[in-house]
Amino acid sequence: MSIFEYNGSAVVAMVGKNCFAIASDRRLGVQLQTVATDFQKIYRIHDKLFLGLSGLGTDAQTLYQRIVYQHKLYQLREERDMKPETFASLVSARLYEKRFGPYFCQPVIAGLSDEDKPFICTMDSIGAKELAKDFVVSGTASESLYGACEAMFKPDMEPEELFETISQALLSSVDRDCLSGWGGHVYVVTPTEVKERILKGRMD
Repeated sequence: MSIFEYNGSAVVAMVGKNCFAIASDRRLGVQLQTVATDFQKIYRIHDKLFLGLSGLGTDAQTLYQRIVYQHKLYQLREERDMKPETFASLVSARLYEKRFGPYFCQPVIAGLSDEDKPFICTMDSIGAKELAKDFVVSGTASESLYGACEAMFKPDMEPEELFETISQALLSSVDRDCLSGWGGHVYVVTPTEVKERILKGRMD
């Protein structure tokens, strides 16, 4: 088993019309044994920028703490929040500087730019960015997530339709992956508000 699969995870971000959604499962496991059913994998950097971390749970928490520290220094120095593109470059640089002993994480970054244009990207454990205009996925359930998102995604969805689509894609995908699941955690972000919802999924 790969170290990336040790805890199990599923993270997905999807773009809508001037909005985006980011969702994850809630399971923390030790291989096939479930340890927790409310593990946080999505972190709010500020109201228009979210970071999802799949991979090894301990590395995800360490990486998150380092990145929050860097972002707070940026806020103090620049007196403004970081743009999503800048934040993606920061995360990529932090991962690349540890490339010889990497964090076993695959980040998913989703945010709204100053013009309320959604930005999503993912990267591997050494910071190689992959940008997309529709959706990005990471984690042990990524194969089934790709299939579900490919089937369900359509451009310019309104926030409620986007929530429905990403929720259905997440729940149907984690049902096909024994290392992730146990419900879901979804954020839908528009220029004016952030909606957070918990999904109930199969508990087996």
